[in-house]
Amino acid sequence: MATTTVPVPPPPPPAPSRKLRLVLLILLALLVTSGAAGAAYYYYYLRGSQDAMAKAAVKPPQDPIFVALEPFTVNLQPNGRNRFLHVAVTLKVSDAKSQSQLVQYMPEVRSRVLTTLSNRASDSLVTTEEKSLLAAEILAILNRPFAANLPSAGISSAMFTTFMLQ
Repeated sequence: MATTTVPVPPPPPPAPSRKLRLVLLILLALLVTSGAAGAAYYYYYLRGSQDAMAKAAVKPPQDPIFVALEPFTVNLQPNGRNRFLHVAVTLKVSDAKSQSQLVQYMPEVRSRVLTTLSNRASDSLVTTEEKSLLAAEILAILNRPFAANLPSAGISSAMFTTFMLQ
């Protein structure tokens, strides 16, 4: 008779001992606790200081500085009839230095604005878009340096406070 041998399965691994379970449980608790402590440290100390630095870096907005020019009255280019324009312009400048530069060069400022206004036809000042283009042109003319060694005037906008076309 032939005999067959059946392989015997290996014995199951021994169950972890209570001491090993206790050590693993303590290590897991330490890991969770240290993670929570690290997150709290980041949130309260590091993130708080970054927020404080960000708030300190943001400058409060400066009060605007406006320079009001005396009103202008100019004759417009003829289109069959005589018309005139009465306009008051206020300039918004970036700082006090720009304001003092404008005051110092006020005759040239007025001359540039008068020349720009008087070269207009009355038909070209009817719509809001045309008035905005005129304000942009005044801004561009006035931001050119008044002297060769001076920077630009630092004007951020030109606004009409009076605009009467007759």
